[in-house]
Amino acid sequence: MKNHLEALNKAFESRVRLGIMSLLMVNAAMDFGMLKEQLNITDGNLASHLNALDKLGYILITKQFIGKKPNTSYAATDHGRKAFSDHLDALERFISRSN
Repeated sequence: MKNHLEALNKAFESRVRLGIMSLLMVNAAMDFGMLKEQLNITDGNLASHLNALDKLGYILITKQFIGKKPNTSYAATDHGRKAFSDHLDALERFISRSN
């Protein structure tokens, strides 16, 4: 059972990062406001978790202007999708071993 726990990705131990990646796995991209609304967290909290995922290469950040308003959107990278899928697989293996 210990090996299954070790296979879990520490980047996803935070409920916020788990939520961000869950949303980005089922949506092609989401902007900051959409993520904030879905996760019901503060700007600073969301920004710090997005920064951590960005540093790991798990998300792609795209900055643009919509009209005259700045807009930042986020999408899971292939690397991030694989890391998250591997994490979920490890979690499933851990759960199935616990029964």
